[in-house]
Amino acid sequence: MSAEGGTKAILAALSANLGIAVTKFVAFLLTGSSSMLAESIHSVADSGNQGLLLLGGKRSRRRPTAEHPFGYGRERYIYAFIVAIVLFSVGGLFALYEGWHKIQHPEPIESWQWVPVAVLVVSIGLEGYSFRTAIKESNHTRGKTSWVDYVRRAKAPELPVVLLEDAGALTGLVFALLGVGLTLITGNGIWDGIGTLFIGALLVVIAAVLAIETKSLLLGEGANPEDITKLQKAITAGPGVERVIHMKTLYLGPEELLVAAKIAVPPTESAEEVARHINETEQRIRAALPIARVIYLEPDIFSPQLAAATKEDAAAEPAH
Repeated sequence: MSAEGGTKAILAALSANLGIAVTKFVAFLLTGSSSMLAESIHSVADSGNQGLLLLGGKRSRRRPTAEHPFGYGRERYIYAFIVAIVLFSVGGLFALYEGWHKIQHPEPIESWQWVPVAVLVVSIGLEGYSFRTAIKESNHTRGKTSWVDYVRRAKAPELPVVLLEDAGALTGLVFALLGVGLTLITGNGIWDGIGTLFIGALLVVIAAVLAIETKSLLLGEGANPEDITKLQKAITAGPGVERVIHMKTLYLGPEELLVAAKIAVPPTESAEEVARHINETEQRIRAALPIARVIYLEPDIFSPQLAAATKEDAAAEPAH
């Protein structure tokens, strides 16, 4: 995913959510609907979340320092994790509390009865526009990957976060519309509370998914199998490298990969020849995988004992 695509989707979601939050809150003040209040808080939380994602993107572009020699790319993961916490606490838990309170003390919607319906219909249209933008930007890099795998495997957190938020927002709006509609039809405010409970449960589930996926990125993920294959082919494509003895990769940020490999070189080569071939190998790696920006290659002489030790180390590592 390009950073530009993620920023475009975030700005579209932010502009939609700010407008929606204001109209929902006005509708709540006019009608007293708990579904409208829950949806207002949901939109406010989403707007704050998009602000956090923009802030994380800006801070991640700072230059490396002596204290942080690998840069600040993972700040995008940190702010995405904060988004999950905000969505869970501010959005989900509040909606669950408000829904339970409304069920215990149901109240019909007696004034400005059809205002919330109109607001929710308009909100669905605005959220649909935001969701469409996120889908369009995601398709630039998603390829043939399923949506579930895309959310699980994406190294850049912005688009998966916006996709899940927008999908949750659209579903929540449908729950709110059903709750408000049934309350107006039956005159029983308990339906409004039930709709609010569904909204809260939905937000808690989405927040949990975001937290789990972002936690994995924070802990550090390696390159996917396809990129590993590209790296191995690039390393062994030129002269002076007999094979890859051992290799590890780590995402320092969504668009920056660290590659560390021990490579087998011919035992008869001079130090000058080894150094030249390592430099050439680094060039091939960057050409094959441009995000491989930090590369460490350690030359060694291949032996059966070394191969056996490497095999044992690989067996002890968890699969990617």
